[in-house]
Parts: sequence; structure tokens; C-alpha cells
Amino acid sequence: MAQLLAIDYGKKRTGLAVTDDLQIIASGLTTVPTKELIAFLKDYTQKHDVELFLVGEPKQMNNTPSESEALIQPFLVKLEQAFPNIPIKRVDERFTSKMAAKTLIDSGLKKKQRQNKALLDEVSATIILQSYLYNQ
Repeated sequence: MAQLLAIDYGKKRTGLAVTDDLQIIASGLTTVPTKELIAFLKDYTQKHDVELFLVGEPKQMNNTPSESEALIQPFLVKLEQAFPNIPIKRVDERFTSKMAAKTLIDSGLKKKQRQNKALLDEVSATIILQSYLYNQ
């Protein structure tokens, strides 16, 4: 088996999370500047076997796409062009930011540490990945 890699795409930063090779445990990987994302993924996939990209799909409460979906669509085209042999699946990411913030609070981090948006993005990607694994 190979890793699954979840992407919480953002305009400035993108959170990433991966599974172990057995696809049992989801772990935060890192947060990268979005403009460097494709280069980071190319480097990462040369060193690690990635079976599937999971990209967060932001939706409104009425199930329609949120406005940030317009930013994600061009990225999906670039991702598919850069990695034609790695399939891409979308995962509903509603409430992941709120869940990530609550996770950081529950973990006992101080307020200053919780304000680290990069950490929040990484935890959000981990939640996207965990929800996919749970619903598989």
C-alpha cells in the first residue's frame, strides 16, 4: 500500500496531512505556502509512494460550493497535470476549521500557539484525512 495525502487548500497557505503506508493513521505533515505547493508535492512524491490525493471541498450549509471553490478549481487542473498517475478525490471540509480550532484548544496549547494559522491548516488537513478514512 501507499500513503494517502490530504490537502487543505488555501489562498496563502495549504495544510497537508498523510497516512502511514498501511493507511491506518492520519498525521499532520506540514503547511506550505500555496505558491510552492506543486513543487513541494513533486519533491514529496519522489521520496514517498502516494496513492491518492484528497482535496478538501468547501461547501455552504445548503450543499452548494463556497466562494473559495473558485480558487481550488485551477489548482485541481495543475495538480492533475503535474501528477497524472495519482487520482484525486474531493472530501467535504465543512466545519474542519472549527474542529481544528477546538482540537488545538483541547490539546492544551496556549492562546498564542493556537493563533498559528499554519498549525490550524495542518490540523484541518488531518481532519479531512481522518474523515475520509472513517467513511471508507
